[in-house]
Amino acid sequence: MSPLSSNAPHGQSPLRTVQVLGGGHAGSSAHVRSLAEGLVARGVRVTVCAPAEADHAYDFSGTGAEHVHVPRSSDPVSVAALRTACANADLVHAHGLHASFRAVLALSGRRTPLVVTWHDRARAEGPRAHLLRLLERRVVRTAAVVLGTSSDLVDRARRTGARDARLAAVGLPGQRPSVDHDDPDRRRAKVRAELGAGSGPLLIAVGSLDRHRGYDVLLDAARAWRELDPVPLVVIAGEGTQRPYLTRRIEDEELPVRLVGRREDVPELLAAADLALLTSSWESRSVLAQEALHARVPLVATRVGGIPDLVGDAAELVPYGDAEALADAVVRLLADPERCQELRESGVRQAASWPTEDETVAQVLSIYDELTQPRPLA
Repeated sequence: MSPLSSNAPHGQSPLRTVQVLGGGHAGSSAHVRSLAEGLVARGVRVTVCAPAEADHAYDFSGTGAEHVHVPRSSDPVSVAALRTACANADLVHAHGLHASFRAVLALSGRRTPLVVTWHDRARAEGPRAHLLRLLERRVVRTAAVVLGTSSDLVDRARRTGARDARLAAVGLPGQRPSVDHDDPDRRRAKVRAELGAGSGPLLIAVGSLDRHRGYDVLLDAARAWRELDPVPLVVIAGEGTQRPYLTRRIEDEELPVRLVGRREDVPELLAAADLALLTSSWESRSVLAQEALHARVPLVATRVGGIPDLVGDAAELVPYGDAEALADAVVRLLADPERCQELRESGVRQAASWPTEDETVAQVLSIYDELTQPRPLA
């Protein structure tokens, strides 16, 4: 089947694929929904194996794909459910390390090709870090193709023993239209009022409240911003294990920071922001970075992982863990409207260079073809 065809060739059955998702990563979940929609539109039969809550959040069934509930666990019951779902698949495509490992277990003894996409780097310390390295090695040596969403993930897969590792074309899934019919300026004012930003600068960070996000460094930087007039408000959207620690610091140090929990209106938050902040210790194709550049919001980000390749010269990059550099970059941008305008314009150009959703689907289908089409005799 041609990657760009809309239906299976005459006399052939449609390609049957299973997408396996762990359900714990928003970027990979949105990617799978976009991929499922594009594949179904091209005549591919798609089954998405993911926890029920992931289907509720991303509506895989609404793309025309079949959804099969598979818990985010590698216990025998979950693996058996996945094995049954993959029984008639021509190809299985797993997203993320844990989903990929479950797929390896489910396909044991079968010749079904396995494609793996790494959207992020698994993180752990101590004995668990050793276990994750073993899982990575098992997965990449089993997979026919490993796709990494950044060049360092591709390099990591090759070092770990992948037979075929490639850079993934991953387009930013389109945003669902807002149901708010207010004009943009009125929406911006409404969001800023809700967040308590007043007339001062509004700085937005989005991501789980976990250690690797670097929010402790962001709070360190926020101490310096208390000296500005007006004082910028930092709003962090997300949930996670570090909420009690961050809340305590914000209260004890009287920092101009608000934790607003998980939000479904990130585009509206960005539209109201003066700057976007990305302070993680590692990122691949950060959804926040992409959304910020698309929204023409100046971005300050850590120079880690795939971020430099992703944003090019369209963001201010600072070393991870350097609160002083982060604070200084923000202060400079808030005082320099011309530099902010430069970043907005370069952000639009950089975003235009990223793969589209159609290009993402085309790349994936070409790989599926390689792995499933009969090869001509020499």
